[in-house]
Amino acid sequence: MTVTVTETVTVTVTDDVTKPEPETEPESVRLSILDLTVLNDGQSSGDALQTTAALARRADELGYTRFWVAEHHNMSSVACTAPTVLMAHLAAITTTIRIGSGGVMLPNHAPLVVAEQFALLESLHPGRIDVGIGRAPGTDQLTAAALRRSPDSLGAEDFPHDLIDLMGLLGDPRRDTGLWDRFRATPAATSAPAVFLLGSSGFSAQLAGHLGLPFAFAHHFDMGGTLQATELYRQHFRPSIVLDQPYLIVTANVLAADTKEQADWHSAPGRLTALGRRTGRFIRLPSPHDASIHPDLDQANRLPTSRVVGEISTVVAELRNLVSRTGANELMVTSVAYDLSARIRSIELLAEHWQAHSAAPPPR
Repeated sequence: MTVTVTETVTVTVTDDVTKPEPETEPESVRLSILDLTVLNDGQSSGDALQTTAALARRADELGYTRFWVAEHHNMSSVACTAPTVLMAHLAAITTTIRIGSGGVMLPNHAPLVVAEQFALLESLHPGRIDVGIGRAPGTDQLTAAALRRSPDSLGAEDFPHDLIDLMGLLGDPRRDTGLWDRFRATPAATSAPAVFLLGSSGFSAQLAGHLGLPFAFAHHFDMGGTLQATELYRQHFRPSIVLDQPYLIVTANVLAADTKEQADWHSAPGRLTALGRRTGRFIRLPSPHDASIHPDLDQANRLPTSRVVGEISTVVAELRNLVSRTGANELMVTSVAYDLSARIRSIELLAEHWQAHSAAPPPR
């Protein structure tokens, strides 16, 4: 597959990769959080959103680098449909942590609309806003057609061009002409949000490399291909006004606890929902007790997975290994647990036992 994004930039997806050489030491890797605002059994949307807000406040207090929220539509188990709206609330109740989208699904939106929303957030909270951009629909095809107002616009063929337009509107033009020639995302910007490309494939990795953008790989999707994509990103990286060298974020599904037994207990609901997704059933999180007696739990526990669950020393060792294999500059953890206290304890333990002190965030 080949997509031309400018007159001089072409992205060609290949399978010719080698094992990456680590570029960072685990101790220098920063920690961030991705939250999906998943609903528990019996929760309202408001309850789930308040859980996200509480987690963001604690992450801010603990010194995490960034807190991202995702875009999903028409799902009974996920409450965040409009990440920029939730971002505005989270930025207002935190002080230093960067707030971002993980991500906004650009094919669902006009680039000018996305640029206006993020320029507004950046004006309200300068230096704290991240624009994480993805190209998946974040929903089923029927809902995507309703979002895009036409069943004929379900592809992502225009994604590279739309991304270039979005970047230009936010102050980083990469072509001689574009939407930024005629439109302004905000009348008088004094700063710009940081743009990240998100992905779970070689295409996104190579596009991020060609454009010299920081790249976040969705390792937590459990789809494989992590080492191939991260190496493709480095192989195709070209220095840009944004970055002199590659900056890689790797996401991971992580739940740490004081003991292995506690970790297994609190991770069971998430394992059941993962099994549900793989079999086409999007269920809300059951309680740990209900999960422990669920007839599908044994099958869920046998699913191959990249999730990292256990006592904190085990979790840290596994995450260090992930950093060593991928050369990640930053780890972005997402945790799935019924009890907010278990999720907060997980990020507290990780912040305490993972020394993230020397790596700088990507240049802006």
